[in-house]
Amino acid sequence: MDDPSVALPGGADPAERTRELRRAHAAFTQDGRVEAPVRAVIARSWRRCARARVSPECTPRVELAGAALRSYREQHPLARVLPLFRDLVGAFASDGAHLLAVCDARGSLLWVEGEPATLRRAEGLGFVPGAHWAETAMGTNAPGTAVAVGEPVQVFGAEHFSRRVHPWTCAAAPVRDPRTGRLLGAVDVTGGDWLAHPHSLAFVRAVACAAEARLALLAPAPLPPGGSLTALGRDEALLTGPGGREVRLGRRHSEIMALLAHHPEGLSGEELAIALYEDESVSPVTLRAEMSRLRGLLGPRAPLSRPYRTAAPLEADFTAVTRHLASGAVSAALARYPGPLLPASTAPGIVRLRRRIEEQARAAVIARADPGLLTDWVSSPWGAEDTDVWRALAAVLPAAGRTAALARVRAIDAELGVPPQDVPGDRRGRAAPEKTTTAPTTTAPPSAARSPRGRATYRQPARP
Repeated sequence: MDDPSVALPGGADPAERTRELRRAHAAFTQDGRVEAPVRAVIARSWRRCARARVSPECTPRVELAGAALRSYREQHPLARVLPLFRDLVGAFASDGAHLLAVCDARGSLLWVEGEPATLRRAEGLGFVPGAHWAETAMGTNAPGTAVAVGEPVQVFGAEHFSRRVHPWTCAAAPVRDPRTGRLLGAVDVTGGDWLAHPHSLAFVRAVACAAEARLALLAPAPLPPGGSLTALGRDEALLTGPGGREVRLGRRHSEIMALLAHHPEGLSGEELAIALYEDESVSPVTLRAEMSRLRGLLGPRAPLSRPYRTAAPLEADFTAVTRHLASGAVSAALARYPGPLLPASTAPGIVRLRRRIEEQARAAVIARADPGLLTDWVSSPWGAEDTDVWRALAAVLPAAGRTAALARVRAIDAELGVPPQDVPGDRRGRAAPEKTTTAPTTTAPPSAARSPRGRATYRQPARP
């Protein structure tokens, strides 16, 4: 029965069901066969894990710690409803058998709370704040699978893909921004076999609904005086004012506001025109006419002139991403990176900025060498043909899961007519590529920031 609430049917013996599931888990991980009593929701998750080359022996990796974790949690929208989670779930978890956990939209744990002895058991498992528990990193698990499918889910014992997690049972429900519908993360209860009861899933679903209702009642999070600009992963930026009023900008106006947000000190008319127009012979009148239309659209929030600059400080989503990357918070950066900056834009200044942000992000992902982060990147539309990241993924995967990644590298190279390159773990006897000199590595090696062919990792307009 394809019902995520029925992890343990009424009257079923938990011990017998555990034995059946362990046999089914072994059949799938050895032969790829799905056998009874595996539920459809779990079978689909296992197949996703297999496609992502997750190992049943996987272990979690802590991506955020210390000041980076504190800063990320303080800025996260779910921090505003953490007291509600504690009120509703805390008493339930305080009996010592269960834990409250909250993760972000990528499956990275933000908070894990409960009785100290149970917390110590969870720490031994790696179920700790800052750890990455996405499906692509840790296989089937309630918080990671809930954010992967956007639905409440319950995972009982050996339904977990990772054998390390078989002694646990968990139930989680996604939490969305009530204003935009954007996935914010999930609330999870983790503990023993009792959580396999349908009531536990109904409970976390109710907690998630209560959190969304509370978020709807709360005043929007304070914005800078100039508001915020959302320009990643979209061709037309969204400008949100301090009062919450949203204005969808046209493509040229999106480019102007993104450039001015990136240059808070302002740009002269000549500098802005050079950054906007591929044709250097464009008349200054063209830019002045565009700015006049923008003033008519935005009124008092329109850019000022001499130099052109935003009327008040403006927070851009791409600035937040680069700030996280600079602090080494790679997981936090990718959680706020839905795609390239204004991907259809051919404005020279935008193309340069877009490439710079993407190069910083992918270099940080390669340097971190985390299978989950690498898999997330190559699973995205902009990273699907990124051979550098596929090579990095092949280098960190266990031998059994490396074949598909290596095959993808060879296929992309063949499509592009690029001579085969040596890949760690690929024993086809290729000659090693010529050595190149790279600058000293800091957070991420500069050499990893560029494809060896100098091409973008997603389809872009021609370089200006």
